[in-house]
Amino acid sequence: MEKPLILITNDDGITAPGIRKLINIAKKVGDVYVVAPNSPQSGMGHAITISSTLHVENMEIANGVEHEWACSGTPVDCVKIAIDKILPRRPDICLSGINHGANSSINVIYSGTMSAAVEAGIEGIPAIGFSLCDFSYNANFDAAEEYIEQIIVQTLKNKLPNGVVLNVNIPKAEKEDIKGIKICRQAKAKWDEELEERIDPRGKKYYWLTGQFVNLDKGEDSDEWALENNYISIVPVQFDLTAHRYIQELNQWEL
Repeated sequence: MEKPLILITNDDGITAPGIRKLINIAKKVGDVYVVAPNSPQSGMGHAITISSTLHVENMEIANGVEHEWACSGTPVDCVKIAIDKILPRRPDICLSGINHGANSSINVIYSGTMSAAVEAGIEGIPAIGFSLCDFSYNANFDAAEEYIEQIIVQTLKNKLPNGVVLNVNIPKAEKEDIKGIKICRQAKAKWDEELEERIDPRGKKYYWLTGQFVNLDKGEDSDEWALENNYISIVPVQFDLTAHRYIQELNQWEL
């Protein structure tokens, strides 16, 4: 039987340790094609390149795969150009990550990692975004390797409904301390942010965004609860942003 064709991308850049680990895991499952940014693109959300040209370069990276391209654009650009210009056929699944840092709760809307997965989902391709709750370049991605492979295999086997992708977050923990997987909802949380004002050497003002994550959710069925208790969280995410429950009430307005 033909092996699954797996598209891999990320937002930390094609040489980041997280994507290299994901490539090694995915190679055990199918034929891997990598199209990823040539430089870090964290926090880009669903941004696309429309005012400048895109470039892709075939790469040969140590311990990599035969089919790798570095793209000058955003994570979403990578998925678009992979599907339209690079892949030999439609991929069976798109994997994004493994991100250096969590994309749980509200972070999903800022995440380039998850936006790449969502873009694949828009095209009707099953997609998963993987993130590890550790921003370190030398983060330990080995602890959850078996779980990641299991999630990929099960997604290929069971498929996903149109319009749904998976947001998988992994706690910063040793292998023996990870308790398993929890299917969760997105926690209600936000960033308490401040633009810190500074002065550059020429006397001009500039601003540096700082902030603290605030979890407002006390439920034990959320992704934040799962991660705090050393579970891998899986949240099914939809890109239909319609507040369906409010349509009926909005129809009562005198419009």
